[in-house]
Amino acid sequence: MEILSFAASGEKQALASWRFTRRALRADDVQIDVKFCGVCHSDLHQVDNDWGGSIYPMVPGHEVIGIVSAVGSKTVRFKVGDRVGVGCMVDSCQSCEPCGQGLEQYCEEIPTYTYNALDRRDGTPTYGGYSEKIVVSEKFVVRIPDALDLAGAAPLLCAGITTWSPLRHWNVHPGSRVGVIGLGGLGHMALKLAKALGAQVTLFTRSPGKEADARRLGADAVVLSTDRAQMKAVANRFDLIIDTVPNDHDVNPYIPTLALDGALVMVGFIGKGKDPVDTVPLIFGRRSVAGSIIGGIRETQEMLDFCGKHGIHADIETIKVQEINEAYKRMAKSDVKYRFVIDIASLTE
Repeated sequence: MEILSFAASGEKQALASWRFTRRALRADDVQIDVKFCGVCHSDLHQVDNDWGGSIYPMVPGHEVIGIVSAVGSKTVRFKVGDRVGVGCMVDSCQSCEPCGQGLEQYCEEIPTYTYNALDRRDGTPTYGGYSEKIVVSEKFVVRIPDALDLAGAAPLLCAGITTWSPLRHWNVHPGSRVGVIGLGGLGHMALKLAKALGAQVTLFTRSPGKEADARRLGADAVVLSTDRAQMKAVANRFDLIIDTVPNDHDVNPYIPTLALDGALVMVGFIGKGKDPVDTVPLIFGRRSVAGSIIGGIRETQEMLDFCGKHGIHADIETIKVQEINEAYKRMAKSDVKYRFVIDIASLTE
């Protein structure tokens, strides 16, 4: 089936209209008419080949929301007309220990990503959600609760689950003391989700002007991380800190703010940092610095159901697909509150 999309033809190239052929449905597949697709900072990194290994032409998009329009002969979980989503993965080995635990994001053979990857069954490139339709195994499709707005739900499939997974793994509950570093696409979701879980939530920021918005999003307190007095005042406080900053930065100032057995979890920056971690405050507080990436399909559905129950959406700015290149420029400057979402109907305009 030939469909319309927006794609990058090469490294650091502007995205433009492109037609390609989606595969025919396999027996366990779901075909989805894409309605909205969130724009993740990693889309820009992949288009620019910042991490290496980019495959062109590239159709980005892994925050995919739509309506089921066809199902394979052996599909049992979904039917035509269902509201569904597809996140960062479309397949995994399904046989390793992490996959067996429902943690497909840690597949020992590496999951098949929604775009910029090769289909593990036929070796063809995967193409993402900046497109009219997508075809995915039903195992990697999630149901969107009726209570959720489709556009506002799109970023939950990456920004939402990326922050939800560590909140759940480190057992955040009413009374937990949670810090969030950075107020962007990931950070604003971390504030909302931690608050809804009953935590006492603090935002760490370098920008004094973000306090009002942080409190609107659920922060109980805001700490200016460049102010030594403010940082000293929150020493030994946090059970969990989620670090959402997407670029290299020094994490050492935050470690002493962890309580005994506290953890600072990196979810934003991918790569080697320039500043080594000081082990002294780690050792003397049994603290840890850890990492986390997206989430499994089961916990993604759990997160969506939780958001449906609590009325949690991402704060979004809806754009036409023809505005994506300008949106990338704005996103690089953090000029969005807090996530762009593409209205895919604009593809045919």
